[in-house]
Amino acid sequence: MITKADKNAVRKKRHGRVRTKLSGTQERPRLNVFRSSQHIYAQVIDDVNGVTLASASTLDKDLSLNGTGNVEAAKQVGLLVAKRATEKGVTEVVFDRGGYLYHGRVKALAEAAREAGLQF
Repeated sequence: MITKADKNAVRKKRHGRVRTKLSGTQERPRLNVFRSSQHIYAQVIDDVNGVTLASASTLDKDLSLNGTGNVEAAKQVGLLVAKRATEKGVTEVVFDRGGYLYHGRVKALAEAAREAGLQF
């Protein structure tokens, strides 16, 4: 039987492999996604300078959500992080799915960010 800790260890290993090839620059920062069982978090990160340019999560007070661990909440977070990034002048990003499958909440966040104007 595979435990939750084993799944997270495998995800972290997968994310480490991806991160060796993927990095955010000032012109094209990295859109990072972290997903827990109850919340989803997104950050736009400039890895060269080590600075977070914009962030959003289901914990933000700006969002009025019915539930925080569902696809609809992930869409709202995607829209919010894209809005905050475009306000800072960021239009193009590199998508870092954090070792998660591109499915469900991660996919919903990415598609909402694209709809709001981010290109990746």
